[in-house]
Parts: sequence; C-alpha cells; structure tokens
Amino acid sequence: MGTINTLGSERAAVVAVVDPDANTAAAYTSAYVSMSTFEQVMAVVQTGVLGSSATVDFKLVQATDSSGTSSKDITGKAITQLVKASNDDDQAVINCRADELDVANEFDHVAMVMTVGTATSDTSAIMIGMTPRHAPASDNDLASVQEIVA
Repeated sequence: MGTINTLGSERAAVVAVVDPDANTAAAYTSAYVSMSTFEQVMAVVQTGVLGSSATVDFKLVQATDSSGTSSKDITGKAITQLVKASNDDDQAVINCRADELDVANEFDHVAMVMTVGTATSDTSAIMIGMTPRHAPASDNDLASVQEIVA
C-alpha cells in the first residue's frame, strides 16, 4: 500500500487501550492483540499528574491466544520507570514487531501492562497496530473508536 495517497487510518489502527483515568495503585492489562493482523505495534503510555511518590511501569507481554494463555514478558519491551519527581505529563513509547515474539512456541498475541505504584495517578495507554497485513487498518479499530475524519 502506497503511503503518499493513503490516510494514516488506512495504515494504522487503535487496537488496545488502558483508558485514561485516575488509576489506583495496581496493574492494568489491555486486551491481547493478534499479531496475525499487523506486522508491528506501537504502544504509548501517558502520564498526567502522578500522585505523591507514584511510579509507573509499562511493558509488553505475549501470549498464545487472546485470553492471555501462558502470558510472559517480551524481552527488551519495557520502559524505564516513570516517577513523580520528573515524569508528570510525559509519554513513553514501545515498538514491537511480530517476529520479536516467541513465534517458535506459538506466541502470537501481545498486550500492554501498565503498573501504577504507590498512589493514584492520571495515566492511560494506547496500542496502535501498524503495517496491516490487509488494508485498511481501520477495519481493525476497537469498537470504541467513534469517528475517523479524513
């Protein structure tokens, strides 16, 4: 698919989220996304105002199906911890290609895990499916995507 005359929404789709909220200290795992649909994904974590002494960890995990069966970390797909002292209103990005999963053992799904530590904090995360195997990518947007404006 050419890139000059195509829309971004034809090349990328919103495939998983951790909704923006004042999230309590806990781990939040997105839905598991099949990498059979995309060649790669880009996961973005966002912080608003973090609570007192709060931390945010963010990583990608892989599984053998959409239920998260045999879930395990993807090597090298975790950010440096975000902290209250220096990371209010920041973002961090993790890129992952399908071939970086443990494909030999049939791991073909990926999810985001955002862990808020210590105190309730404004956070969210979004995963974008990139380079669709079948266009347009927007056919694979989450049902919560309400509108695409060209």
